[in-house]
Amino acid sequence: QVTTYRGLPDGNLAVLQAYIDADDAQSFYTLSWACDLDGTPLLVAAGSNAVIRVINCATEKLFKSFLGHGDSINEIRTQPLKPSLFISASKDESVRLWNVHTGICILIFAGGGGHRNEVLSVDFHPSDIYRIASCGMDNTVKIWSMKEFWPYVEKSFTWTDLPSKFPTKFVQFPLMTSVVHSNYVDCTRWLGDFILSKSVDNEIVLWEPKIKEQGPGEGSIDVLQKYPVPDCDIWFIKFSCDFHFNQLAIGNREGKIYVWEVQASPPVLITRLSSPQCKMPIRQTAVSFDGSTILACGEDGSIYRWDEVEHQAAKN
Repeated sequence: QVTTYRGLPDGNLAVLQAYIDADDAQSFYTLSWACDLDGTPLLVAAGSNAVIRVINCATEKLFKSFLGHGDSINEIRTQPLKPSLFISASKDESVRLWNVHTGICILIFAGGGGHRNEVLSVDFHPSDIYRIASCGMDNTVKIWSMKEFWPYVEKSFTWTDLPSKFPTKFVQFPLMTSVVHSNYVDCTRWLGDFILSKSVDNEIVLWEPKIKEQGPGEGSIDVLQKYPVPDCDIWFIKFSCDFHFNQLAIGNREGKIYVWEVQASPPVLITRLSSPQCKMPIRQTAVSFDGSTILACGEDGSIYRWDEVEHQAAKN
């Protein structure tokens, strides 16, 4: 099921809505907020059964279901500049770009230069609307451009025929494939033009991709700095940042959460959070817009909330 909560001022979480999926066997791995063209809040969720569910949180009804991926879906991300577009990363070795308004699969990033194993994480560049990054079980991080395919993105908003008749395009070759890690890469996020990524070796790496314009697929990397995370040596542990990328929160397999000041050099550990009840792996975290609240999701489905007492928002 998918549950939405309201974070109450007293530190508690109040359940707003809970959606039980029609497929009893479905396990949700990922979700992301999106919105329709009129600003309607939509929740996009997916997981083991390869079907993407879009829930309209205003009407409390299932808005759409998207079929296309051939295997489970590991991550969904919304385009921050156009929040009716989202991308999905799948075990079927592909990344897909969707239009939530029309239900169209616009682009499929796969093929010749694509991933050779499960895609575990994907992210839109914060300011370059054409650019995405993806990573996976083939130990690589790939940077892709949609620039030459952008007319199809525009066309997806005005398409009136059946979504299945849309001329979905394959993007076969990334701008660059980077081998920064020697094992599965399970989380990647842009930090401006730099990239944060992690594998299973107790650290997050910040690096700069240097794309050679003349030779697509070619390029080099400069590792800028590393953020150590002890006991973080199992895969499918995701980190997150606040809106302005001031802080990064990541859990580990012992139930502890490390909060780093992302843009400090060398990195500064802001705090280490722990709770006596929490001794299991923290699979995902979420940092609020201003960084004053951190949520952590334990392997058993429990959710932990931390609030920064000295934060400006708390004082107000």
